[in-house]
This record gives sequence, C-alpha cells and structure tokens, in this order.
Amino acid sequence: MIQAGTQAPSKTIGILGGMGPSATIEFFRRLVAATPATVDQAHLRILIDNNPHVPDRTEAIFGRGPDPGPALADMARGLAASGADFLTMPCNTGHVFQAAIRDAVSVPFIDMIEETVRVIAVEKVGLLATTGAVRAELYRMACDQQDVELLTPADEDQRLVMDMIRRVKAGRSGASVRERVAAIVGRLADRGAEAVIAGCTEISLIPGDNMPIKWIDALDCLVEASIRMALSVENEFESEESK
Repeated sequence: MIQAGTQAPSKTIGILGGMGPSATIEFFRRLVAATPATVDQAHLRILIDNNPHVPDRTEAIFGRGPDPGPALADMARGLAASGADFLTMPCNTGHVFQAAIRDAVSVPFIDMIEETVRVIAVEKVGLLATTGAVRAELYRMACDQQDVELLTPADEDQRLVMDMIRRVKAGRSGASVRERVAAIVGRLADRGAEAVIAGCTEISLIPGDNMPIKWIDALDCLVEASIRMALSVENEFESEESK
C-alpha cells in the first residue's frame, strides 16, 4: 500500500475538460484533495485539456448542433500523446459520445456513469442531469443493468434543472439555486426516490449535504475511480517484483 508522503509508481491521468471549466477545476481540486499525499512528489501527475469550445452535447443529442465526437477524439489523442495512461471526462452528457474517445486511443477511458451506478444501494434513485443525458438514457440503461429503478424529474422540473445548470455555468450557485434544486429533489423523494444522482458536473458544484435524500455525486465517483486506477500501478509493480 502506498503511504502518504512517499513517492511511488503511479499512472498519469488525462482529463478531457472544459465542459464546463468550473466543473473541470472542481474535479482537479477533488482529485488533489483525495490523493493520500503530504508532499508534492506523492501527488499524481494530471494532464488537463480544458477545451470549452467542444460543441454543446445536449444540442448535438437533439440534432440541433454539430457532433462533439471529433473534438473529443482530438483531445483524447493529444492527452495520450502527452503521456496520459488513461482518460477521464468530468462531463456526464459527454459520455454519449465516448465511443469517439475510445476509438481514437488505445489507453483506457473511465466511464463515469458506470462508476456512479456501481455505488447505488437503493431500489429507486432520482436523477438530476441535462435534458440531453436524460434523452440519451445514459443512466437509465446503466441502472437497468443493476436492477435499480430510475426516476427523472417531471417536464417542468427538468426545465428548472436546465435553468439551474445554466446558472451554475454562469457562476451563480448561491442559496436560491440550492433551494430550488432541493425542492426538485424533494419532489423526486415524494415519488419514491431514496437517493438522487448529481448527474451533471455543474449540479456537482451545488452542495448536497442538506438535500432531503442521499446525494450521490457522480464527480466524487469519478474521483475515486481515477485515483484507484492511477495507484493500481503499485499492485502491478509489486506483482512483477514477486516473480
């Protein structure tokens, strides 16, 4: 086991970021905070392509905008060429286009949707995500595989979710945004949801500690999976040493 404050082998994390920039910053911050390190040399090497010019994912899903796939593939190739051992993307909706990323490089790509659904320990879970992610049924398909019933907001509440996401992207995530999101979560709870997924990285920027039901943050799940994969080189190194 790697001890805090020591230098040990680790894999380099590549981040396809900029969707949006604040969520990318928060992912980076959480990665650093969660790494067991007390000196610089014990931290992980992280490469970030913060590209806010990737075409809008929801608009593409609805056929109203260009395909983000080529931009994501270019980012993936650049990160891999720069030394990334595996890739991550702190954008839930962007996972609709993950095939373009996987096809572009040979390094692994962590699926944030799979990692999030893996930790669900209830029978019914609510979802706060972009309308594009809801339309693409990213979480519904993953939940179906785990025999978890997924509840999405009613149409009016889904419009409110999108409004809250836009407000957070614009730098407004104050008390009124938190209160409105909590109200939507409460209505999902009234329908039987025992927990709710923060399934948009802008929603992840809203504190979830005072929500009516358990808050499952997809960004936290991605952080945990990324650190686990980055440090898994230790086990590989120990296996080689024991041969």
